[in-house]
Amino acid sequence: MKGKSTAGHFSALLTVIIWGTTFISTKILLADFQPVEILFFRFVMGSLALLLVYPRRLKGTDRQQELTFAAAGLCGICLYYLLENIALTYTMASNVGVIISVAPFFTAILSHLFLKGEKPRASFFIGFAVAMAGIALISWGGSKLELNPTGDLLALLAALIWACYSVLTKKISGYGYHTILTTRRVFGYGILFMLPTLFLFDPKLDLTRFADPVVLSNILFLGLGASALCFVTWNLAVKALGAVKTSVYIYMVPVITVVTSVAILHEKITALAGVGTVLTLAGLFLSESRLFLRKEAKQNGLAK
Repeated sequence: MKGKSTAGHFSALLTVIIWGTTFISTKILLADFQPVEILFFRFVMGSLALLLVYPRRLKGTDRQQELTFAAAGLCGICLYYLLENIALTYTMASNVGVIISVAPFFTAILSHLFLKGEKPRASFFIGFAVAMAGIALISWGGSKLELNPTGDLLALLAALIWACYSVLTKKISGYGYHTILTTRRVFGYGILFMLPTLFLFDPKLDLTRFADPVVLSNILFLGLGASALCFVTWNLAVKALGAVKTSVYIYMVPVITVVTSVAILHEKITALAGVGTVLTLAGLFLSESRLFLRKEAKQNGLAK
């Protein structure tokens, strides 16, 4: 079971490293694409990639399981990204970055209510507070804090929606189906729910945009890396570690973003961002430390 736990941590870490760099690709693509177009193309591409990797059908599901797949697609693929993108049009990106990072807190609450086996210790909430302080320093730095009720509430709702997705993913992992098959099924429902919103924003059907190597390389990164690969690895992590323990890795996304900005965009890291990075990593460590009750650890084969 120790090997399974290690694989889960590695999967979660790989996922957030890639997700923490997606802002660069998205920023580049926004010059030619609307936000909902980017989402549609990346998840269609991700779904096709998973079909090529594992060309089998998901069989034997019942009505309740299909409803769970549909709910996961609605939450994690459609609503979360739409709410996050709409929130960015109303409030500062730094606000959204901080507010989205409360998702692990919501995940802990929902898991305690709906997944009887996951009950976080006090160390989780201490780590949450420390990480949020660090993320606030990273996001706001020396800038002035500006609150916008509409945008900030939408970002908070997005964090709650992601927590719902995490809990649904944990439930799906218990069905025993292959992770790629379940991820592809969730993608399918997410794309289906996305279609009505796609046409509300008057999309362009000009595929010649993909002839640009820069556009093509970035959409491939989002479709194959951030979608196809990362949603599989995230689901594997949730299956191995649980929804709560995996969700705390979200704290690392702002840290990865800062490091990427320095390495690729040659931005300078401020002293506050440096302190924030240390606090965020410390919060992650605290939240991961003895997260579950000994009884639950024994159930998962993790206790000595």
